[in-house]
Amino acid sequence: MSNTDDQGKDRLQHAYNLTLASVTGLVGCLTLVIVIAALVFGLWLDNTFNTKPLFTLILIIGSVPVTLVVMFMVVNSATKRIKPERPKKKAENNVEVQTRD
Repeated sequence: MSNTDDQGKDRLQHAYNLTLASVTGLVGCLTLVIVIAALVFGLWLDNTFNTKPLFTLILIIGSVPVTLVVMFMVVNSATKRIKPERPKKKAENNVEVQTRD
């Protein structure tokens, strides 16, 4: 019985680790997309208005707070979806009982 409990805990830990890895990858990709979009748009504006580094620098620096807000929103949304396993209550005769919500 203990062996199956250990396997269940290992599976839950594995699933939790995969979830964390996927959220981390998603945040990294979103950061890259935001910074590259700011760079490309800044370079385009600089070429259009002949102001070489001005718009590029402003948009790159401005992308930092945008990236932080997006990162917070994604991580906050992901952590709300992760539900911890409820502990099992022991009954009087030492039988484990799963509680319902």
